[in-house]
Amino acid sequence: MSRQVFLYDPPDRFVAGTVGLPGRRTFFLQATAGPRTTSVALEKTQVAALAERMDELLDEVVRRSGGNAAVPAVVPAEISDSAPLDTPIEEEFRVGTMALAWDGEEERMVVEAQALVELDADSEEDLAEAEERLLQDEENGPPMLRVRLTGAQARAFCKRALDVVNAGRPPCPLCSLPLDPEGHVCPRQNGYRRGA
Repeated sequence: MSRQVFLYDPPDRFVAGTVGLPGRRTFFLQATAGPRTTSVALEKTQVAALAERMDELLDEVVRRSGGNAAVPAVVPAEISDSAPLDTPIEEEFRVGTMALAWDGEEERMVVEAQALVELDADSEEDLAEAEERLLQDEENGPPMLRVRLTGAQARAFCKRALDVVNAGRPPCPLCSLPLDPEGHVCPRQNGYRRGA
């Protein structure tokens, strides 16, 4: 079976968002172009890492171009996106690996999110070999979301993604662990249950 690639070049919208209550949220990347929408699930840490690395790459592009790249320093107000995810949300796959690149000729950020794949291997060497084969197999690999963004779209994605990550449960002022609405067992209070 050939690899399914969900390509958005460029998308009308590319955002990170969540479904559910803080502490029980499911994170999604969602790309939209016209009537077509693709949603892929991933972990909170993956969203944070993607946004941070993308921001660093954009800063490096600006630095190397001497400020001549089509990458704004801040998100232009007209493309800022705080709307909820488009519904219905139908998860295409759960993300395993992600990759970022800057296409200097077309001045586009390329984001790839590949489906999580379970590999059977008897040893570490077998596992590494299986992973390498999988990454090299462009035709038969796991499903992939590939999005090509302008510099401004990439900055907007980063800001929103970091806002979404930071919008979770507030930290306990004593131990910094997340506070659930019903409280939590605080190690700094010898197990006393602190309320939110």
